Amino acid sequence: MSERKIGQLSFADGVVAAAAGSNDVLERLLLLLDWSRIEVLLAPLHAGRMGAPPYPSLMLFRALLLQRWYALSDPALEEALKDRLSFRRFAGLALTDAIPDHSTLWRFREAMGGKLCAAVFAEIGRQIETSGFVMKQGTLIDASLIPAAVKPPAPPPPGDLPPDADGRPASKLVRSEHDGDAAWTKKDGQYHFGYKLHVAMDQFSRIVRRLAITPANINESAVCDDLICGDEKIVYADKAYDSKQRRLRLSAEGIANGIMRRGHRSLPLTQAEVRRNQRIVKQRAPIEPLFSLFKNVYGFARARYRGLERNTTALTLAALAMNLKRWATLRPRPA
Repeated sequence: MSERKIGQLSFADGVVAAAAGSNDVLERLLLLLDWSRIEVLLAPLHAGRMGAPPYPSLMLFRALLLQRWYALSDPALEEALKDRLSFRRFAGLALTDAIPDHSTLWRFREAMGGKLCAAVFAEIGRQIETSGFVMKQGTLIDASLIPAAVKPPAPPPPGDLPPDADGRPASKLVRSEHDGDAAWTKKDGQYHFGYKLHVAMDQFSRIVRRLAITPANINESAVCDDLICGDEKIVYADKAYDSKQRRLRLSAEGIANGIMRRGHRSLPLTQAEVRRNQRIVKQRAPIEPLFSLFKNVYGFARARYRGLERNTTALTLAALAMNLKRWATLRPRPA
């Protein structure tokens, strides 16, 4: 089925847009990105299989970016596309074009899935890096717990979770009948049910370069090697990521080790290692506001959906939106 023909702006569109003004960040993004490469990645998707012709995938993807920037539900995004001229312009909708309803937006996000969303994330990251905005001097790695969207089941007996639960797999996992992918973990003496967001952020540009979403019981260290980009000069992380194998890997790849050292009962930290850890705490501190952005600005104080696949898609879209907004806002304007 052929796509709808949209975005053919009339003289009236131009007059109304000029009178209403524009959103500078959105306008810059329309010019900064090579959208054609993203359109190629999205080409296999179709928003509908029956009835009216589907909307162009690129238009729907831009709508999902707007959803993440403004923390909107699907029905609220539908209404915003009707009312806000800057939204319509960014999405590529003329005044006479029909607006996709909330079920169309939902189906498109479902169709994207985690793998295609990851491919788009990689392409946009490549374009941002090619522009020279990402310095690659250092990578900050950390993780944060995100409560599940459902009411959790009763927590497991104390013996069924590891005592410190740095996310290590529990011996018995109590699953929710409404979200079988979420899991329990124990941190700082308290139980948490949900997911864990793992992020690698460029030290100076604060662009998210890699991310992963797992059940909450997965150890941070189990994901760390996939977050190391390989082209940075140093990796910073807290002591949960410290291991002999990782030290050897960083050394072999010529990457400086900025991971805090973890002491053991039989081998406590030396005073020099304690001082080193204190210095690293200051270097890795900028990653903490990133999780605050995810939770307090982008609407992930708790998971928005049920299931690992849907939350992976939503959080990856949030990271994409975050990167694009930072790039468009802080990238120096051409002379």
